[in-house]
Amino acid sequence: MRAFESIDELVAAKGEHLGFGEWHEVTQEQVNLFADATLDHQWIHIDVEKAKQGPFGGPVAHGYLTLSLVPYLVRDIYTVKNIKMGVNYGSNKVRFPQPVLVGARVRAGVELLDVTDIALGKQLVTKVVVEIEGNDKPACVAEIVSVIVP
Repeated sequence: MRAFESIDELVAAKGEHLGFGEWHEVTQEQVNLFADATLDHQWIHIDVEKAKQGPFGGPVAHGYLTLSLVPYLVRDIYTVKNIKMGVNYGSNKVRFPQPVLVGARVRAGVELLDVTDIALGKQLVTKVVVEIEGNDKPACVAEIVSVIVP
């Protein structure tokens, strides 16, 4: 965990890779719950037997499930002390180069691309790469936009 004592200390880290989070196993239960929450019940996600015969050899997580895991996956990478709050503002670019098979483990790495002043405080743009354990291609590459309020 990289702990920044202040926003100014975070600003000074612009351009740096901030580290990697812990591995997280993507389970079928998690995929099924995401399917229920989003009403996306495509067979490649929830029909285990049919998915075994499909193009990926088994059920895969929704791409947007992988993206939705980003706040969880980055929570142990860095923190900024002495702030009121940090909020998700959105994403600039998002790609899903490799599907995540159910049972695979994923983790995130974070690079601080930009920090700009806004009315509420600072806007951060980070490049988050969600890796799949044992795979050369990432599951997700996204530019995540966040706001930090002093």
